[in-house]
Amino acid sequence: MGIEEQLGEIVIAPRVLEKIIAIATAKVDGVHSFSNKSVSDTLSKLSLGRGVYLKESEEELTADIYLYLEYGVKVPKVAMAIQKAVKDAVLNMADIELSAINIHVAGIAPDKTPKPALTDLFDEDFLND
Repeated sequence: MGIEEQLGEIVIAPRVLEKIIAIATAKVDGVHSFSNKSVSDTLSKLSLGRGVYLKESEEELTADIYLYLEYGVKVPKVAMAIQKAVKDAVLNMADIELSAINIHVAGIAPDKTPKPALTDLFDEDFLND
């Protein structure tokens, strides 16, 4: 019996992919915090409220990440590091290849603004929907 033998279907919820993307993004040096793309997302209970959005079209999966960067960082360098970290994390953990990872810098956090703790960003319980 080979490892490649498939015993059934594997389905990964989009919320799980969003969490993988958000955690990989938050771990990149220079990332301060996430931003929602609209005010309605901030008010919505359905939104993760973490600035990560997945879009599927024609069997391609695209990620849009909205965030604030720390003051003094090189924006293109941090954005490329995020793209690489996210691509690697999603491929390694879910065996899914993203067709595009779009970074939307909503702003720069003022110097000396405390960075949110990683545990504060991701305290959501997946079982309580």
